[in-house]
Parts: sequence; structure tokens; C-alpha cells
Amino acid sequence: MRRACFLLKVRPDRLAEYRERHEAVWPDMLDALRTAGWHNYSLFLRDDGLLVGYLETPDFGVARAAMDATEVNARWQAEMARFFENPEIVVLDEVFHLD
Repeated sequence: MRRACFLLKVRPDRLAEYRERHEAVWPDMLDALRTAGWHNYSLFLRDDGLLVGYLETPDFGVARAAMDATEVNARWQAEMARFFENPEIVVLDEVFHLD
């Protein structure tokens, strides 16, 4: 399993609604993420809108492509696009891991 971490920026005026949306993620979206190989997936949101995503997967590129191929992801992304200053995901390189 490999770890992947990415950044996005949520619009400051949308933080509360963004948090609310993630209290009730669509069940078919959750199923698609699991099926696509997104394991131990978490999102962390700072008060200024910095969003950090973390997951474990054998291959992040394959896992992203699998999600991109789903209809539910297209619907979710269309719904969520207005929350982001720039919808481009910035993937970080891992430089240290304790274990």
C-alpha cells in the first residue's frame, strides 16, 4: 500500500457548507471510492480553506483514473466545484515515513 497526500483550497466563504456536505457523503460515492481502491481516506480542513487529503492505495494514478471513470464522481465533482478556489489537485511527494 502506498500513501498519497494532496492539497486543494476551499473558498473561505464556503467552509461551513463544505463541512456539512461531508457529514452526509452519498452512499454510492463512498462505494465508488472503496471500489476504486481509496483506503483509509481522510480530508483535513484548515480555517483558511487549506484542504489536505490523505489516502492509501496501491497506485494513486490508477485509483484516480478509476474514480474519474465513474458517473457518481462526475456528479459529485459538479456539485462540489463551486467550493474550490482552483479545482486542480496538488499531489505532494512523500519525503519521510516513520514506519
